[in-house]
Amino acid sequence: MNRKAIAALLAWVCCCFLALAVSTSPKAENAASQIGMFENHGDVGTVLHPGSVEYDAAKGTYTISGSGENMWFSNDDFQFVWKKVSGDVTLTADIAFKGAGANPHRKAVLMIRQSLDADSVYADIARHGVGLTSLQWREEKGATTHEVQANINAPQRLRIEKRGDYFYMFLGEAGDLKLAAGSPLIKLTAPFYVGLGVCSHDKDRVETAVFSNIDLETSQPDPSAETMLYSTLETVAIQSGDRREVYTTAGRIEAPNWTPDGKSLLFNRNGFIERIPVEGGQPETLDTGFATRCNNDHGISPDGKALAISDSSQEQHGSLIYVVPLAGGAPRRVTRNSPSYFHGWSPDGKTITFCGERGGKFDVYTIPAAGGEEVQLTKNAGHNDGPEYSPDGKYIYFNSNRTGLEQIWRMHPDGSGQERVTNDETNDWFPHFSPDGKWMVFLSYPTDVTGHPQNKNVMLRIMQVSDGTIKPLARLFGGQGTINVASWSPDGLHVAFVSYHLLPQ
Repeated sequence: MNRKAIAALLAWVCCCFLALAVSTSPKAENAASQIGMFENHGDVGTVLHPGSVEYDAAKGTYTISGSGENMWFSNDDFQFVWKKVSGDVTLTADIAFKGAGANPHRKAVLMIRQSLDADSVYADIARHGVGLTSLQWREEKGATTHEVQANINAPQRLRIEKRGDYFYMFLGEAGDLKLAAGSPLIKLTAPFYVGLGVCSHDKDRVETAVFSNIDLETSQPDPSAETMLYSTLETVAIQSGDRREVYTTAGRIEAPNWTPDGKSLLFNRNGFIERIPVEGGQPETLDTGFATRCNNDHGISPDGKALAISDSSQEQHGSLIYVVPLAGGAPRRVTRNSPSYFHGWSPDGKTITFCGERGGKFDVYTIPAAGGEEVQLTKNAGHNDGPEYSPDGKYIYFNSNRTGLEQIWRMHPDGSGQERVTNDETNDWFPHFSPDGKWMVFLSYPTDVTGHPQNKNVMLRIMQVSDGTIKPLARLFGGQGTINVASWSPDGLHVAFVSYHLLPQ
């Protein structure tokens, strides 16, 4: 080959390399690979087998194949088809897996994500191969993923909504989508990514899902929009922090109690007490006789036979404490003075501790469950509220703002030996003990929040009683009504609570 031919060959090779470099640069790839309503696709994280996307313009479907070990913990491995957006976002689609699949937890997701980094902040709805469907999120870069599992299995249609800094999961069938769960506050910086993804949940395999009937909408937040309140009754596992939806409804429900048989949850709504199976279903109203203005301070006796309620249907509508059979029946009055708000039973069931407002001051009291004279335990020491006996009966724990912030305190049942338990920069309310006495869960507000109002960003935190170690259990939008009363499962593995959501009407 002569020199001119060699030079021409080298020039051709160089041009090929240059063309290849240009075609694989992100900007060029975006321009060259528009995929329907999305801009691009690619593998996020570490995958052994490259994923792919097939877009059928005639059908409007996306067939996505992806590998990857998981989308969980602090990083994700999956195939993602995406578009950059800003503002509020709604993404809706039908999802169907292809084939039987190897791993029951292969995932097809609707996702909103800050970046394409494997450990990015994100929220998604993950439809698992077995039908399990969850709202998942990572609040901070590199943090652990959390979830709320929906009470609907294998929904046909799914929608994820970003409204401000909150994310919501809607599930159901075409034309009949229902709110299933919401996230805590998750901050994304515009622009961010929205799209569809598939993870095989097995690094050695590739799995495929088909997304159809897709609708993607973006809008700018409207702070003046009229909103409607929704409530979600949830349970959370104390070891993993995984959450599960029991019941979601428009309006306000509050303060779950777990029945001693572990099968049902009680809560209050519109002045009545209702019961619902732990696995979900339709609530039934408990007969409480004339007590039709029950508030969120109620609890089940240690023997499981009675329910203490706080009701304001009598005597100038001041809250009084009554006891009714757990199966329902006529109320028996316990307190003479009002307002009185039930909070806890003694382990032997003979005494009730409560918060009473007397002369404009809130203090902790006890009274015989059979009725009698009340005994004041806290005096002239700030606002004292939320009392509950420890399972061994040695202490009454309560919250008090006597040192400035609301913190958890404890004292002997006669009121002696009052001492502080928590000492940090949060306002802590409503201590509740696991049946074995090893754990205490409580509600924490930010420092600048006074009282225990509704509709705030709050945390459920859990303390290991043996050494005082405290860690977050769940972050949510809630407050008043979330966990006012004891709500531990009988086996001590879960806690029930209510989260709240404000959505455009």
